[in-house]
Amino acid sequence: MKIRPRALFSLFLGLLFLTLAPISLSHAQEAEPAAEAAVPHGGKKTLWAVLKDGGMIMIPIGLVSVGMCSLIVLGFLTLNRRKLVPDDQVSTLRTLFTQGDYQNAVEYCRKSPGFFTDTVYTGLLCIGQGKEVTERAMEDTLAKGIASLSTRNYYLNLIGVVTPMLGLTGTVLGMMGAFSTLGTSGIGDPSKLAGSIGEVLVATASGLFIAIPAFTFYYVFRNWITGATAYAEDHINTLFRGMPYHDMEGIYFGTEPIFAARPNWMAPRDAGDPPASAEPSLS
Repeated sequence: MKIRPRALFSLFLGLLFLTLAPISLSHAQEAEPAAEAAVPHGGKKTLWAVLKDGGMIMIPIGLVSVGMCSLIVLGFLTLNRRKLVPDDQVSTLRTLFTQGDYQNAVEYCRKSPGFFTDTVYTGLLCIGQGKEVTERAMEDTLAKGIASLSTRNYYLNLIGVVTPMLGLTGTVLGMMGAFSTLGTSGIGDPSKLAGSIGEVLVATASGLFIAIPAFTFYYVFRNWITGATAYAEDHINTLFRGMPYHDMEGIYFGTEPIFAARPNWMAPRDAGDPPASAEPSLS
């Protein structure tokens, strides 16, 4: 499955969301005339206007939110059980295994790579080396698949940790600006503190607004991966149950060349050749 086009599409959706999504704000005081001109009637502001009130710290927070939207969209597209263990792949491999057509099963897995078929493919390639080697190879392949799926999901966890810190940074910067304004102007003109106070509140709320869904979908997708793994293991165990390994001994179904040959000191020798050493030469 190609990820790049979907990633670009999800990035576009994230940017569109950040630009156009409206939110409701309750005003405790009357805003300045310039601010009132930017706010539509009914006390509503676009998210873009709120981002400008939040200050420069909203730029990295906005970029992180776009990344979060992209990861969530990709998670829905790639981490559900039907994508990881498609029913048609399970049905096709069951038919091929029932018929004993393992060569075509290898070809099918090779032409249909995925979380489930990659594991079965590895098992079929190692089947001539016995049950223990086959099962160990499939376990390793399945673990690599889980690690690959989990790596992208871990970024949601990272976003959930980082964004509150970014919001806290905006809070600190806003408080510094507020106290600086308070020190120069005193408390006689509260309107001059509005920008700094708004930056404090918007940055903090934005960090939490991004961290909460990031953590939520991180655990949702992690459970999806766990469930899909258990589902795949059940079907793999069903396919290889009762496999006649003794009939498969020494058989290799793959098309890739095998480069590991017998040791050269065990090769046949002519009558005039010196005896072969029991150990390979390191010279």
